[in-house]
Amino acid sequence: MNKKFFTSAMAVAALAVSFTSCDNSNKQPEAAAPAQSNPTELKIGYVEVDSIMSQYQFCKDYTLILEKKSQNIQSTLQQKGAALQNAAANFQQKLQQNAYTEQQARQIQAGLQKQQADLEGLQQRLGTEFQSETEKFNKALRDSIQHFLAVYNKDKQYSLILTKQGDNILYGDKALDITTQVVAGLNKAYKKTDLTKAASKDEKKK
Repeated sequence: MNKKFFTSAMAVAALAVSFTSCDNSNKQPEAAAPAQSNPTELKIGYVEVDSIMSQYQFCKDYTLILEKKSQNIQSTLQQKGAALQNAAANFQQKLQQNAYTEQQARQIQAGLQKQQADLEGLQQRLGTEFQSETEKFNKALRDSIQHFLAVYNKDKQYSLILTKQGDNILYGDKALDITTQVVAGLNKAYKKTDLTKAASKDEKKK
C-alpha cells in the first residue's frame, strides 16, 4: 500500500532553426564564377534543465501540487489498507473462536475479498490519474519553454538551443550557457495558468 506514485522525469525539447547557403549550380561557362559567400555562422546556446526545474516558478508551483497529490494518494491507500487488514485479522480471530456459522463465514470472507479487489482497483485508478496529471504538467512545461524560446530567439538568432542535464553534453563553454536569461524570461512571462489554478483547487477540496 506504500507504493510511491510521485516521479519526476522530464525532458525539454531542443529548438533548431534552419539556415541556408548559396546555390551556385547554374553558373554560365563564359562568365566569371560569382564569389561564394561565407557559410552562415552556427550560433549555439544551451540551458541547464536542473536550473529550470528548481528556479522556474511554474515548475515549483506544480511540483508542490504533485507532491500533495502523491501524499493524498498514499494516505488514502494506507488508511483503506489498514482498515482491510484489521477486518481480516478480526475475521480470523472470530473464526478460530467458532463465532460464525459456515454461511456467515463465507459471506464475510466474500466481503473481504471484494474490499481487497476494490482497494486494488482504487490503487490502479489513482495511479493512472497521477500519471495523467504528471504528463499534463510535462506537456505544459514543454509548451511554455518552446513558446518562450520562439519569441526569445527572434532577436538572439540562435541556430541551435540545447538542453544540458547531467553529462549529456560532455563539454560546453560557459559562454554558450543562456540558462540565466531563459529562466529570468520564463519567470517574467509566467502567470498562474488555468492548469495550476485548477490543480490547486482540486487538491484543496480533498
